[in-house]
Amino acid sequence: MSILSFPRLASWLTVSALTLSTLTACNPPKSGDQIADAANGEACAPEIAELEFAILTTESHENLKSNWEPLLAQMSTAVGRPVIGFYATDYAGIVEAMGAGKVQVAWYGGKSYIEAAERSDAEAFGQVLSLDGTKGYHSYLITNKDNAIVDGIDPEAGNGDKYVVEHAADLTLAFNDPNSTSGFLVPSYYVFAQQGVNAETIFDEILYAGSHEATALAVAEDQVDVATNNSFILGRLQETNPEALEKIQIIWTSPIIPNDPLAYRKDLPDCLKESIQTFFFNYDNEAILLSLQWTGFAPARDEDWDIVRELQVAKDILDVQNSIGLSEEDKQAELDELNKKLEALK
Repeated sequence: MSILSFPRLASWLTVSALTLSTLTACNPPKSGDQIADAANGEACAPEIAELEFAILTTESHENLKSNWEPLLAQMSTAVGRPVIGFYATDYAGIVEAMGAGKVQVAWYGGKSYIEAAERSDAEAFGQVLSLDGTKGYHSYLITNKDNAIVDGIDPEAGNGDKYVVEHAADLTLAFNDPNSTSGFLVPSYYVFAQQGVNAETIFDEILYAGSHEATALAVAEDQVDVATNNSFILGRLQETNPEALEKIQIIWTSPIIPNDPLAYRKDLPDCLKESIQTFFFNYDNEAILLSLQWTGFAPARDEDWDIVRELQVAKDILDVQNSIGLSEEDKQAELDELNKKLEALK
């Protein structure tokens, strides 16, 4: 099963950069009067006294709060009511909280968003922009620079994926969260499924560390041999813990994958959705954006993450094809169902 079997995924991966001006051309920034009107919370949905905003679990709560609380305070002013940060302990907690109506707005990863869209009434409206202004980032496999893995590969070539699979029986691996895009889904497909193996069965030990920061520190402190991570978090580590970053070696880099979505509940009043969009699409606090490793926010739609949906189905198809525990009849039945899902995304 080749990646070229998935047209949308293959075509999207050929696009390495889009400028901010192109992204916002179809939805230009509003004037000052329009921003003020949209931010008039007293005139819009007064029955909603406050909003809870769920924050993706990528770092320690202390780091996340120091970065997000100033933004949420500014958002509170813009939408005319308090915006309270909801810092879940795992990715699934954010999906469940929105489904239960506890949170109304959230910063998701791609994989957690598509689950929230399916079962928690989440609706993407925006997407973060990388430091270079693009809509993509990379997943990594990392190891400690003193680990023997480094001697067995060419770090510049980033060919550590094959070495890791070949020597998995003697290695420990740390994912961050099973609902993470860059920390689980992307490496599960590109590193393991495409090499015909299941990570859960080939390693000496697998850990789920909970956040990208935790997997990075586990590698830096030589607690695991290999871990997943991404370009955003290693960029953050340069600011928060450069000593740890100095000990980390990237040994595999994924193709570009779509940046994280911002989403709100579908049932929010239209005027409040407009107010939220206006705040993010005009947000220009450079210091806060830099702390998050972003340059801003661009308009987006739910279908922008069909790429991630295809990637999930692609992984599932390869898992079924490589399964030794299914009869040929059961295997074909599952493949037929997965191919129906794939066809529906085209």
